[in-house]
Amino acid sequence: MKNTIAERIYDFLKDYPPFNLISKATLMEVARNVEIQYFEKDAIIFHQDDVPHEHFYIINQGSVRLYRFVANEKQNLDICDEGDLFGLRPLIMNESYLMGAAANEEVILYGIPLRLFHDIITDYPKVSQFLIASFATNTRDPYSAEHKGKLFANVASIRKSYNSFAEAQSAKYSKNPVTCSSEITIQVACLFMAEAKVNSIIVAENNIPMGIITDKDILTKVGTGAFSILEKVSTIMTSPVITFPEKITVAEAQIAILKHKVSHICITKDGSPQTEIVGVLADHDLNIVQGNNPTFLMREIKYAKDVETLRHIRVQASELTSAYLEQEIPIYFITKVISEINTAITKRIIKLSIAELGEQPPVAYTWLAMGSQGRREQLLITDQDNALVFENVPEDQYPKVKEYFLNLSTKVTEKLNTVGFEYCPANIMASNPKWCISLKEWKKQFKDWINHPTLDKILLSIIFFDFEYIDGDQELYHQMSDSVFRYIADKEIFLRFLTKATLNNAAPLGFFKQFLVEQDGEHKDQFDIKSRAIRPLVDAARIFSLHHNLKINSTIARYEKLMEIEPQNSDFFESCANAFKILLQFRTLQGLANNDSGKFVDINSLSKADRLKLKSCFKPIKNIQESLNNRFNSGLIS
Repeated sequence: MKNTIAERIYDFLKDYPPFNLISKATLMEVARNVEIQYFEKDAIIFHQDDVPHEHFYIINQGSVRLYRFVANEKQNLDICDEGDLFGLRPLIMNESYLMGAAANEEVILYGIPLRLFHDIITDYPKVSQFLIASFATNTRDPYSAEHKGKLFANVASIRKSYNSFAEAQSAKYSKNPVTCSSEITIQVACLFMAEAKVNSIIVAENNIPMGIITDKDILTKVGTGAFSILEKVSTIMTSPVITFPEKITVAEAQIAILKHKVSHICITKDGSPQTEIVGVLADHDLNIVQGNNPTFLMREIKYAKDVETLRHIRVQASELTSAYLEQEIPIYFITKVISEINTAITKRIIKLSIAELGEQPPVAYTWLAMGSQGRREQLLITDQDNALVFENVPEDQYPKVKEYFLNLSTKVTEKLNTVGFEYCPANIMASNPKWCISLKEWKKQFKDWINHPTLDKILLSIIFFDFEYIDGDQELYHQMSDSVFRYIADKEIFLRFLTKATLNNAAPLGFFKQFLVEQDGEHKDQFDIKSRAIRPLVDAARIFSLHHNLKINSTIARYEKLMEIEPQNSDFFESCANAFKILLQFRTLQGLANNDSGKFVDINSLSKADRLKLKSCFKPIKNIQESLNNRFNSGLIS
């Protein structure tokens, strides 16, 4: 007899994470064991400090209010509605509830048995990941030693890795190989190859591979006179053919070609020589695949002769980013790769621009990247932020020297724009006379920002404290960097102003944990992930790094170094680094999907899992801002 109630429960659960990650048979077993519970408005589901129930809950209809008592004062924490999970603590921590739950209105709950889910968590890592993220968003202190590793458990994308994924890609091969009978002559086979414009032909009987002839065989065997062009193809074909199945990876193909000293591999139905031909893979096809390899792209950049070539390469770099993310390559590795590509493109553009001017630089200079490129976090093609510092020169030579570098900078920024990096809306570019100045002038500028800070100056200058060497004289870069850190030493008032500017940035969530979205304008009702989530973590890492005199630009590297310097706060800084990695990955995916900067996110278009994942990153933001305020007393600034 059909269990229609269980089927109805199944139909509901299958549309919500993490139940949508479970096999039908397993989910049906869960549905058969669900306990249906009804509560009237304001009825208590469980109290704060209650012993764990035997279920956690998903809301079928209505809404649930979560609350806790602090110093005998009741605080409402969140409102959960249809499809939301709550009461996860017994599943994750096996502890009493840290908060209470009450029906916000009439509510129907599905109680999910804990005993079933312990096995499911083991068998389905993504279910475990989702539940932990969901639990963490309601955990008071997700980065404490007690919960260490739980908030971001199983999120492979935040772990360091230095291995390329290219060799794990499926190799692309020709699915229309040219074939011939073993009875035809070499001359006829050559005519077939010429007509099809290919460099190989497979000798086959009933579409089963018997051998292969390549242009190299014709050159070395026929061209040398060893065989007549009128002989049968069987006399010069290579046999047996090296065969592989359709899902051969790049690594397998490379190894096979090297091992067997061949230039072509035959792809067959099951990978054996006894089944039908599906395609042919040449070493040339692997070279094309390597177009999605950073080493190949770097080589192409080095020899690029015009900006259009560089633009094409940068498009390939975006495709590489997308492929990396699809393969779940860690974001830390992706930022390193794409940053090197962006730097190489900029270097090449500078060389092309100098050649175009027809005159070498009159004195030493350094091209600097600011902002996300300066931090080596520019995964998407966003706007450019750059500056130029040139060697100090006598006053009478200054105008002419500056004119040269302004001309050079204008050409460079124009070419970067052509490649895809839009002009900076705030005009923070080396083509702006304000940001193309001598070392002496740069030192003077930084000294003024640091010794005489105001909120207006801070908002203008903050991007300049992430400057990074790109091209030119590294000694100039080091001199400038050393002077900046000398000025900052013991200047707590400057760090206080930086903190004030950071804390003026609105929090990502409202009182009831709803996303704070744009209220008007082009991006109305969208969430600004850059300003509300990523920037606070970037700014905080910068302030702590300046405080500790760390000459590190990368946000991730800054937090990792802070973990070493302040071991008592290592879990806290680690949670910030992990949150940043997840947010950066999320923004990049959004940008690639929408072909934009990824800055604004349509919250309503996100899945429940993605909304939870985002929320799980916001607690470290709130807490590091509190830490900044306590450490640097920003409240003293009016």
